[in-house]
Amino acid sequence: MAIRKILHYGEPSLREVSKEVHKVSRKITDLVQDLLDTMYSQNGVGLAAPQIGENVRVFVIDVSTGNEPLNPMVFINPKIIKKSGAVKSNEGCLSFPEAYTDVKRYKNIMVKALNEHGKSFILEAKDGTLLSRAIQHENDHLDGILFIDHCINRFETENVLQKYNLPHLDPDLLLDEKELEDEISKND
Repeated sequence: MAIRKILHYGEPSLREVSKEVHKVSRKITDLVQDLLDTMYSQNGVGLAAPQIGENVRVFVIDVSTGNEPLNPMVFINPKIIKKSGAVKSNEGCLSFPEAYTDVKRYKNIMVKALNEHGKSFILEAKDGTLLSRAIQHENDHLDGILFIDHCINRFETENVLQKYNLPHLDPDLLLDEKELEDEISKND
């Protein structure tokens, strides 16, 4: 289909809550293909529709590595229905070119979504795997939440943003995740 422009941090639309998809139409399947084409062109692991200016609840992920065949996964109207444990993760985002910081994530999740054919599925991702973290990261985009909102050290994160000439962190948008912090500090 098409490689689309990825919006960068600072674009107001990245902070908007996305709309539910009411029908997996041709428009949505074309959007899924654009998301995959754009993600692969940037060597990304995941990409959410809001990142290319489409404010609908759709994201794609592919955690295959090296010589593994591509394994694209499509999530339409996803809902994380179960979460447990905590893990520290070093994350980046295609909307934050080259910027990485440590964030808090759930270790285990279960997500319910529709695939590109409109069929419902449930997927479990455990042990803080890349898949588990990527689902949480992309799902957040659909609610206007960015990975920096989960940062472990706001001052370190601010320095990273500054280094790459990205807008400042908004302290009001940092998430209060005491249970994750407590769990991570127990494991450190």
